[in-house]
Amino acid sequence: MTKPSLPDLLHAAVTAVGGTERPGQVTMAEAVAEAVDDGSHLLVQAGTGTGKSLGYLVPALAHGERVVVATATLALQRQLVERDLPRTVEALYPLLRRRPEFAMLKGRSNYLCLHRLHEGVPQDEEDGLFDPFEAATPTSKLGKDLLRMRDWADETETGDRDDLTPGVSDRAWSQISVSSRECLGASKCAYGAECFAEAARERAKLADVVVTNHALLAIDAIEGAPVLPSHEVLVIDEAHELVSRVTGAATGELTPGSVNRAVRRAAKLVNEKAADALQTASETFERLMELALPGRLEEIPEDLGYALAALRDAARTVITALGNTRDKSVQDEDVVRKQALASIENVHAVAERIASASEYDVVWYERHDRFGASLRVAPLSVSGLLREKLFADRSVVLTSATLKLGGDFNGVAASLGLSPEGAAGEARDGAADAESPQWKGLDAGSPFDYPKQGILYVAKHLAQPGREGSRTDMLDELAELVEAAGGRTLGLFSSMRAAQGAAEALRERLGMPILLQGEETLGELIRTFAADARTCLFGTLSLWQGVDVPGANCQLVVMDRIPFPRPDDPLMSARQKAVEEGGGNGFMAVAATHAALLMAQGAGRLVRASGDRGVVAVLDPRLATARYGSFLRASMPDFWYTTDRNQARRSLAAIDTAARTAEP
Repeated sequence: MTKPSLPDLLHAAVTAVGGTERPGQVTMAEAVAEAVDDGSHLLVQAGTGTGKSLGYLVPALAHGERVVVATATLALQRQLVERDLPRTVEALYPLLRRRPEFAMLKGRSNYLCLHRLHEGVPQDEEDGLFDPFEAATPTSKLGKDLLRMRDWADETETGDRDDLTPGVSDRAWSQISVSSRECLGASKCAYGAECFAEAARERAKLADVVVTNHALLAIDAIEGAPVLPSHEVLVIDEAHELVSRVTGAATGELTPGSVNRAVRRAAKLVNEKAADALQTASETFERLMELALPGRLEEIPEDLGYALAALRDAARTVITALGNTRDKSVQDEDVVRKQALASIENVHAVAERIASASEYDVVWYERHDRFGASLRVAPLSVSGLLREKLFADRSVVLTSATLKLGGDFNGVAASLGLSPEGAAGEARDGAADAESPQWKGLDAGSPFDYPKQGILYVAKHLAQPGREGSRTDMLDELAELVEAAGGRTLGLFSSMRAAQGAAEALRERLGMPILLQGEETLGELIRTFAADARTCLFGTLSLWQGVDVPGANCQLVVMDRIPFPRPDDPLMSARQKAVEEGGGNGFMAVAATHAALLMAQGAGRLVRASGDRGVVAVLDPRLATARYGSFLRASMPDFWYTTDRNQARRSLAAIDTAARTAEP
């Protein structure tokens, strides 16, 4: 039998999902097939509407080896497993003569734990996870959610939290889930044979395509114990998110609350001497945290060093004691012991890591109005980890609508531990014996005609935004633009404070419905925004990347200022300083790259379909006047560019008139 050609396979798949073949999709699929066949690495920028999911799925399925697809968002995971993969597999069967199996795999805490559901949560003294007052009132929100989850447990086939609709709070979900550290293990658990998480792992072992998330991919890389089945091809979709997700997974935290919980859980299971030492260390740590001021700790203060060493040593003693003693008087002893061990091991690991003061870590205090102070530690860079763990043993394809920043792939590549495209030899951070893997970059383009469909307007006449103070000129400009657009506005703000201020001001001035992030669930806000042309939606970070509203109801996207990281962000400022000490441009490598990625994503909210028209308005003159402005503009879609405020208003008014005329 003749091997089917890639264009034939792609045509069959595109037809099956009801899509349209795009030249960029064909180019992407051919490049992916080449990378997979020769075991090389590929970075692909594929704009909205290119059909990038099929651009990597079809060549990966045709290759025949197991592929892991890691995505950042639930929406894309669902699209792959519920729509793209089933239809593609069926469409390719007559050509491939086989039906590849596919499965979804997430971290254990994403699945309902039958043991916890039926046996309950082990009680902590004073701080039971089951609040006796709430548990006794089924009419409370928590009580209703618990009852609903019990009913759902009898119906669900997956036990996957994301299949529970409507969803529940983290607090409610914690009543029926466990982390991997808290899990008893299938062989010791009375419900092991029915375990949803174990069933998901077994399905993944048998699947040809495993769809997972960046977080699980990060855990798989960091912890060394394989969670994902072995695979020959790794596709990372929404790859612009990868570095931040891996950083998050590699970040440790200690709070007085988490340490106190660990003490209470362990105290009843170990001898009095070990328990007292841990209690004393916990109290010392708590007293220090009461005085903690937010900010980076470039050196560990002497008193904190002593407190962490005491906490580490006491935790190590308790861990040993937990393994040597048994106490049958404790109800659900195995579960209580496992939970205690998980808490204490985390305290020990983070205390030891911070106390060791590695030059490759950044340590800082945070203070939250509601939760108090926390001590955090994160890697200065994850590039070496990614280079070593991701690119060594498999072909890796990374794709996103935003990977070219400032006109090339090298900024994103550097964050992944890769040398500039075409360069060989030692990795940028000079790690010993670290040959930087070879890779190619491909811009698959976009099916949209950006210069004809959109305008990039920069309000060059406004005052430069400062750190403090109100921006009345910006609010005046915003009100004029929103009024000209007749609503239809997505407002992307650099802080929640700015979003709230703008929403309050425009609600008074314009009398239009202004939705504000945080006043309702994000999904509900986006649905309301998409349903009414006069409605505006204002918010911060998650809106820069999470809104997909094609059509006439989103024709103005406003950014209040260039979204540089805060100057007092401990991790970003440490990374910037490290680049400068290495002879590089820290501002461009860290702050400008961070802003470019967000601006590219934010501007991408405007044109989501071939008929979309509109304006992206940046109310920060630095995009037009600063030296780095051209780098940021080169990272955004190629819209027609202007600084003429009258031109922007006239265009918005014309688009609004056309949209009103077209309304049924």
